[in-house]
Amino acid sequence: MKLEVIKQRSLWWTISAAVILAGIVAMLINWQQIKSPLRPSLDFVGGTRLQLELDCTKPNNCDRVIDPAVVRTVMETQGLAGSSIQVVGNEERALSIRTSTLDVDQRTQLLAALTEKIGTFTTSQIDSVGATLGRQIFTSGLLALLISFAGIMGYLSLRFQFDYAVFAIVALLHDVLITIGMFAIFGLLFGIEVDSLFIVALLTIVGFSVNDTVVIYDRIRETIQIDGDRSIDETIDLAVNQTLARSINTTLTTLFPLTAIFLLGGETLKYFALALIIGFIAGAYSSIFIASTSLAWWRGRSEKSANRVEISEG
Repeated sequence: MKLEVIKQRSLWWTISAAVILAGIVAMLINWQQIKSPLRPSLDFVGGTRLQLELDCTKPNNCDRVIDPAVVRTVMETQGLAGSSIQVVGNEERALSIRTSTLDVDQRTQLLAALTEKIGTFTTSQIDSVGATLGRQIFTSGLLALLISFAGIMGYLSLRFQFDYAVFAIVALLHDVLITIGMFAIFGLLFGIEVDSLFIVALLTIVGFSVNDTVVIYDRIRETIQIDGDRSIDETIDLAVNQTLARSINTTLTTLFPLTAIFLLGGETLKYFALALIIGFIAGAYSSIFIASTSLAWWRGRSEKSANRVEISEG
């Protein structure tokens, strides 16, 4: 069965546009609520994060789940009304709190107040990050992303042609926007935050996606060299179909371990794996349906312009 990529490019572009638009809307809503397109974790904004879990060795301590409303009331009495509160775990007996920077005495007072209202907790993790360090992490991550785009642009311009490089970058922006947009939606629906590992995930997605695109572009160039009489639409359709199985197999074999990490890897790696899963799927999609069809549209448009010029000169 031959996949008609070019013939249905309007469909592929519409699907991508719809997903990206939904993400942009979610980012705008987040901006209105928290003055940020994504929900930033402690890594970016600074403060203190406490990971607490009910001590089930105490009698009757785990008879009921944690009520977020009660936790929020306790935080307000401690002067921490703007804190982020999330009940975690399948049995809802663990608590993740992100708040302004607390010293040892303030943490002790907060834990005592929570113990009085909810039950005895064990502290599994306490993190403190300064706001200055958070800004440095964000700036460094953004700079690394921009440098990677510039490097890829230069490499593809030298290896192929400039228009190849431009549409490869368009495909990479597509993947990054979809990943960011999905996390904006997840932040609205589930309170999911992004941390420094999210920047690492975006860089990894860029590298993975451009590899798939290069494979398709290589096949397009080879097909043009072997049979230059074909139209650009026929050439790209043929190249995509010849590399389709490889692209799908590569993506699937990568998604299997990532899914295992997402399900079994614990809280630290869970959302890092989720970002990679979304980005790799978007990367495979963009390589097949965005980078190739955009190049075909541009080359077809350029050929028509050149033909019109020749006719007018003739």
